[in-house]
Amino acid sequence: MENLRILIDNRQEERLATAPLYKKTEQILNALGCDDHELSIVITDDAQVRELNRTYRGKDEPTNVLSFPMQEGEFSDITPGLLGDVVISLDTAEAEAIAAGISTDERMSQLLVHGILHLFGFDHELGENQAREMKEKSLALLRRIEENPDLTAF
Repeated sequence: MENLRILIDNRQEERLATAPLYKKTEQILNALGCDDHELSIVITDDAQVRELNRTYRGKDEPTNVLSFPMQEGEFSDITPGLLGDVVISLDTAEAEAIAAGISTDERMSQLLVHGILHLFGFDHELGENQAREMKEKSLALLRRIEENPDLTAF
């Protein structure tokens, strides 16, 4: 992991610790065989996620997680080591956790895995097979996190 760079912009620092987030991200990337890349994570609120969702997806509403992959598209060869950015709304994550009867930590782990998998080209919106493949990979990564007691709390 010596060449892996994980950059975290935690705009919700008073509500969420960064160290466990870093460790979980490192564990996920290790499981995906990614040890020579850069990834940025932004933890923010519904207002900022809504703005990003409107600007980049044309959807004027907050969402739980957005991914901005840098390994695909016309300019992917400019920075080949840059995986991209994952933006998570802590507001939505907390609301979804309450609705699902799970902890915010568990929901954040789910969203982190989901966002990172999008950076690796997984896309549940491309059909049933892709959705199933992404779900299976997500569950495997979440089990890996749960098996490590040092990674269980944000």
